[in-house]
Amino acid sequence: MGNIKPRLARYRRHTRVRFKVEGTTSRLRLCVFRSLNHIYAQVIDDSQGHTLVSASTLDPETKSETDGKGKTSKATLVGSMIAKRALSKGIHQVVFDRAGYKYHGRVKALAEAARQGGLKF
Repeated sequence: MGNIKPRLARYRRHTRVRFKVEGTTSRLRLCVFRSLNHIYAQVIDDSQGHTLVSASTLDPETKSETDGKGKTSKATLVGSMIAKRALSKGIHQVVFDRAGYKYHGRVKALAEAARQGGLKF
């Protein structure tokens, strides 16, 4: 990518991904945001613009379980948490929005944990 700053490059990749990935009422969008220390996941209905379910490493119930663990194991915990919360609201199928991040590491761990939790992508 040359001289493009990494954050700007991610924003460009994210807009490219968002042209292809859109959450409908039948298949909602599971969006991931990865910061330096934390990871966040949201299930979004794009037709109404509402977040229906969310989970992150900052949630009180996950924060106690994540102490002393690595970032990838925290992402796995958040993935299983978002799957559990989505299934309790009756959401079974989602489309995965990796938000311009590579499908690797923490993003991949979250997605696979959500799949194992019962969500279908």
